[in-house]
Amino acid sequence: MQRRQFLKSTAVTGTGLLFLPASTLRGEDAPSNKLNIALIGVWGRALAHHGALATQNVVALCDVDENHLALAAEKFPKAKHYVDWRKCLEQKDIDAVVCCTLDHTHAFVANWAMNRGLHVYCEKPLANSVEEARVVRATHLKNKGKLATQVGTQRHAIENFNRVRELIRDGAIGDLESACAWGDRQLRRPGYLPAEGEPPSTLHFDLWLGPSPEHPYNPGYFAGQPGMNCLNWNMYWDFGSGQVGDMGSHTMDLVWNAIDAGLPTSAEGKGETYNPEVTPVELTTTFEHPANNWRPAITVGWYQGGAMPESPRSYVDLKRIDHGAVFEGSKGALVADFGSRVLIPHNDKADLTYYKPRTQEQLIPPLGGFQQEWLNACKGDLKTSCDFDYGGTLIEQMLLGLVAYRVGKKLDYDGATGRVTNSAEGNELLKRKYRPGWALDA
Repeated sequence: MQRRQFLKSTAVTGTGLLFLPASTLRGEDAPSNKLNIALIGVWGRALAHHGALATQNVVALCDVDENHLALAAEKFPKAKHYVDWRKCLEQKDIDAVVCCTLDHTHAFVANWAMNRGLHVYCEKPLANSVEEARVVRATHLKNKGKLATQVGTQRHAIENFNRVRELIRDGAIGDLESACAWGDRQLRRPGYLPAEGEPPSTLHFDLWLGPSPEHPYNPGYFAGQPGMNCLNWNMYWDFGSGQVGDMGSHTMDLVWNAIDAGLPTSAEGKGETYNPEVTPVELTTTFEHPANNWRPAITVGWYQGGAMPESPRSYVDLKRIDHGAVFEGSKGALVADFGSRVLIPHNDKADLTYYKPRTQEQLIPPLGGFQQEWLNACKGDLKTSCDFDYGGTLIEQMLLGLVAYRVGKKLDYDGATGRVTNSAEGNELLKRKYRPGWALDA
């Protein structure tokens, strides 16, 4: 039996993890149990993965910039090199893919990889349109029990996420009535950058554009430091979804982790005047979610670029929190950022006698290393905290909010079919047009 077949058979047999001791799962004892991984997009955010991936076998490196490939090769000298991720995925010995490419290619890489039977870790945002989110999620669900997936919202591993969920689920604010998240980053751009110079010989600019429409080269798209370089291009409609997909993916995760939401039944968006080239800075989107087995129907909101929710108390200045969330309940409110939370009872009757804190033994255990969780899942039970179902529904909602903003009216949404039922224009905006030769589902 080949090593790749062995890994897959142990992942889907019985409880999976029982077949491999922890040290083996970490790849510390048996080289044959290490994953063969392709790192697609090797610079920027990818640098944060180098340490974790060094415990495995990185057998392929792919980047449109050959200089970045050369730098990554210093860390992973045995890997084969590619500039086109489609060619990279043809390499036969790959078990898993870590995708750190441009936002407008995330769904392509993730979907192609799963179609080839590969585990996938994909940096956020998982998709750049509602249609992309649905296609990737559907492929994940088709392969559930076979492949491990994880969306790169690594802040999810902060233990405060667990504490917020426990407080909401255990009724610390009474019955949940609404929840919202916000981000205050404000980066304005007038429009796509004009043509300037020629791409260096080491940069494959046509592959950088990928499925997006043609745009002239400008070095401004490639400025910026590793990890923040996305801020030079992700606010443009053809390359990203602005703060909705960027910090919105992280901050809405605080809410998503606590409310057990599926897809919304409606979306409404308002903000600054629509610019056909640049995503909005100031934006407010609101969604309606049906009741589930532990809470009533609720509204969920997203605010960005200076737009803010109303504070639950006048003495609580939400603007001092760059990225945060508020949960409103029948007896109080909870304000949180990534690392802390504040419980605010509404009045003297909200005396917390109705709320029983968990014992130490009842607390949700720490997730541990976010990347390591995925690596272990690839070799074990295939379960991760932010798989493409969880992360796929989150980003589908967020991107639906951008559609509602562009249409300029409240949209009724059928999550089962992925259709807007009251706007033909809204339906058209659920998907993107791709350049000839690029297919999302191949």
